[in-house]
Amino acid sequence: MEIDAAEFRRRLLERKAELERLSESTDAARKPVELDQSSVGRLSRMDAMQVQAMALETERRRSVDVQRIAAAIKRIDTDDFGYCLSCGDDIALPRLEADPAVTLCLDCAKR
Repeated sequence: MEIDAAEFRRRLLERKAELERLSESTDAARKPVELDQSSVGRLSRMDAMQVQAMALETERRRSVDVQRIAAAIKRIDTDDFGYCLSCGDDIALPRLEADPAVTLCLDCAKR
């Protein structure tokens, strides 16, 4: 299978930069919620806490994606990119194009 490693690296680095920009832009939503009832009502505070919890989970997912991207770049550097981590077979090019950080071939992912 012929893989354009440079193109996949470029795409992965672009996605990583995008995730880092998003993380910076949503930093305020993850800050602790004020518990001062005199400035904010109970329902408003509960809503703020829910928004904070969703922002924290979104950030956790972004962090996982950044880790997956870093691992994919490392696989490119060691010429292991494009091979299933479970069975060692090639990962189909359309699957890699859909998600360059994918680690399993379709058969192993189905298991």
